[in-house]
Amino acid sequence: MKENIKKHILYKKNYLFQTKFNLSLLIMFNKLIASMLPYFPKKFVWLFSKKYIAGENLSDAIKVSKKLNSEGSMVTIDILGEFITELSEAEKNKEDYLEVIEQAEKNKIDGNYSVKPTMFGLLLDKDVCYEHIRAIVKKAAEYNNFVRVDMEDSQCVDMEIEIFRKLKAEFPKNVGLVLQSYMRRTYSDIEAMMDIHTDETPINYRLCKGIYVEPKEIAYKKYEEVNEHYLEDLELMFKNKIYPGIATHDKPLVEGAYKLIEKYNVPKDKFEFQMLLGVTPELRKSIIKKGYKMRIYVPYGEQWFGYSTRRLKENPKMASLIIKGIFIRG
Repeated sequence: MKENIKKHILYKKNYLFQTKFNLSLLIMFNKLIASMLPYFPKKFVWLFSKKYIAGENLSDAIKVSKKLNSEGSMVTIDILGEFITELSEAEKNKEDYLEVIEQAEKNKIDGNYSVKPTMFGLLLDKDVCYEHIRAIVKKAAEYNNFVRVDMEDSQCVDMEIEIFRKLKAEFPKNVGLVLQSYMRRTYSDIEAMMDIHTDETPINYRLCKGIYVEPKEIAYKKYEEVNEHYLEDLELMFKNKIYPGIATHDKPLVEGAYKLIEKYNVPKDKFEFQMLLGVTPELRKSIIKKGYKMRIYVPYGEQWFGYSTRRLKENPKMASLIIKGIFIRG
């Protein structure tokens, strides 16, 4: 009996060791592939990217948006690009967004628009950046539509909140902000911005986990920690009747959101779920089937290659899925 127990314990130890060893190898492999892909031909990387990006042109984004609308999803259209180095790029990006709004409205797309402030020179000239984004929000407001100010890395957070506050004061129903649950400051930021929240013009946030690599002093690192604070942030929003875009592909977070919706008896028109194009389509369908609103992030543009390779570096575990998708059929 004792001998059998010893054998069982030894087996378990060997099994755990082998599992950890295999996991370590997989992580190393994923990181290696992710680091190499930026140097591969663009056509090769596109084999992976086309699932997650509408295309290079606005016509591609309109086509994908129409398809998503027909499947019961709203959209938010985003032109790829960030952290520009010349202000002349900001002017062009603004004009491109104005054209996006014109074409999306012309085609009766059920959707809105997302902008990254560094695409308009946030780190070069904050005032110029604000004026460009204001012009985009103003254009959207003419159609009674909406623009989301994306949140970027930690050096941008305070400036992006400042821009949002100014825009919210002028266009109270036409602008929202992104918040990231892995940032230690987020719960406090929600509390601090309650001064611009009213029942008539509630704040509209997209709540996501966060993708930028940040030091542990300012960001939670562990999966469980990030999820715990995501649900804490979401609960704070529901308590205060803030309109959240619940942006996640994580089933435990979706289930957690369901529980909070039931706990606070939140009407279906006071929140929505949001997902990235091409990610967890079955989970998306299940949410729509329950009668909840769903919005899909539709990125497009010539900067797709940089977007794809950056996302791979941020999430190396996707690399093995790419290789499998390219080389394994059926």
